[in-house]
Amino acid sequence: MQRKVDFLVIGSGGAGLIYALKVAEFGKVLILTKSSVEDTATAYAQGGIAAVMYSPDNYEKHIQDTLIAGAGINDKEIVRITITESTVRIKELIEWGTNFDKDTSGKYQLAKEGGHSESRILHHQDSTGYEIQRALSERAKKHPNIEVLENYFTIDLITQHHLNEEVTRRRPDIKCFGVYALNQNTKQVETILAKTTLVASGGMGNIYQTTTNPLVSTGDGLAMAYRAKAHLENLEFVQFHPTSLYNPGEKPSFLITEALRGSGAVLKTRSGKEFMEKYHELGSLAPRDIVARAIDNEMKLSGDDFVCLDARNISKNEILTHFPTIYAKCLSIGLDITKEMIPVVPAAHYACGGIKTDKDGRTSINNLYASGEVACTGLHGANRLASNSLLESAVFSHRAALHASNIVNDIDFMEGVPDWDAEGRVLNEEMILITQSKKELQAIMSNYVGIVRSNLRLKRAMDRLEILYRETEDLYGKSIVSKEICELRNMINVAYLVIKMAMNRKESIGLHYSIDYPKK
Repeated sequence: MQRKVDFLVIGSGGAGLIYALKVAEFGKVLILTKSSVEDTATAYAQGGIAAVMYSPDNYEKHIQDTLIAGAGINDKEIVRITITESTVRIKELIEWGTNFDKDTSGKYQLAKEGGHSESRILHHQDSTGYEIQRALSERAKKHPNIEVLENYFTIDLITQHHLNEEVTRRRPDIKCFGVYALNQNTKQVETILAKTTLVASGGMGNIYQTTTNPLVSTGDGLAMAYRAKAHLENLEFVQFHPTSLYNPGEKPSFLITEALRGSGAVLKTRSGKEFMEKYHELGSLAPRDIVARAIDNEMKLSGDDFVCLDARNISKNEILTHFPTIYAKCLSIGLDITKEMIPVVPAAHYACGGIKTDKDGRTSINNLYASGEVACTGLHGANRLASNSLLESAVFSHRAALHASNIVNDIDFMEGVPDWDAEGRVLNEEMILITQSKKELQAIMSNYVGIVRSNLRLKRAMDRLEILYRETEDLYGKSIVSKEICELRNMINVAYLVIKMAMNRKESIGLHYSIDYPKK
């Protein structure tokens, strides 16, 4: 039996839930999430969501800040769309139950982060993403037209490649007809047909050893789209958050929000010397790529495993009021941030590239949309401006929902889609091979395709990845499908794309910095 649905959503973070809530007025919605509904990158987002709310801020200022951060290679039309639609999308989140912090007069408290010329970051203490996730999840669970299947791992998009030759000949343009998904409870692969599909599966941070991304962020949506022949771009632009808590062995790395620097915290060496003024006039509030490279350089100069963030000049009352999660986390490992400096290191944080979409969230594959970190709208260019990502999800999930709901009644379910073929596959007992290959992949990416790159490092990474690719494809072809083998396969696919696009970028710009191409 094959399941059929009007709107299929892969991923349960902000991008997926906003879209689901909007299209649910027009048909049946099915959300697939490989873990629980709340286990998403959205829930981990501390800092906030950027939007123009009050004077003296205005759309033009926010647009310019975004273009400057993105090194000017942003899609200017997309930037203008995102920023000018920011206020109404924020008001919608508020109407849906999201609580942003207010001051005593009832106005929203707006924080300032690196790269922003005005205070425009709405927040809920230091757990803004968690609050947005809470509001959206509660609303989605109550909606009669929305069904959520937890512990469902989406293996592949169904396109003409899965149909017989005659059907392929009659339909030369690529269309998405649904997905094959592994029910992790029954261990069975199910065929789910959909009129429209949204990929909102999040990022790919776990291709690196150190990342702030949740463990579920293994680039699954990117890899699926790549295998289905969708257009992807800008994956060389991997944003490393400058300040994750240095706590070896912890995964994911705990994020120390940029808002703490916005409130006055200063970056220093372990010996207590400030260093950011050497690198940028904005000091500790310089754009993230500059701060990350500066920290990377200071660590190489000193040989230290971390630098420090000094928040001791911020009052304890402000720390407890605005940064209670960070305070509690640090206290749990024996660190009182009102009295001691915080050890921090850069960590893979956000993919600025992804599945290429247009202004309505459409990909190059018909009836397939993408939103959130998995998508490349063109908003971020070569570097994401802080707190623009949650906003991007809200804007383009809204736009994708408008488009999909407008065409859904004109789409028929595809007939003749075969079920998953597991013939000849056997249970893989060699879990150690998957675990070891994953560690090797993460070491390759962290050592050779990190904050600072070179032609030699990229070639070395590609050569080593080729071996892992061949071994994993051979294992995948023989094994009964599992989440672990699929994740490894996806991570290798995405790592290949990051390396390939980095090799093709013959300049240093934004987040892609090569010692062979000094910045102009």
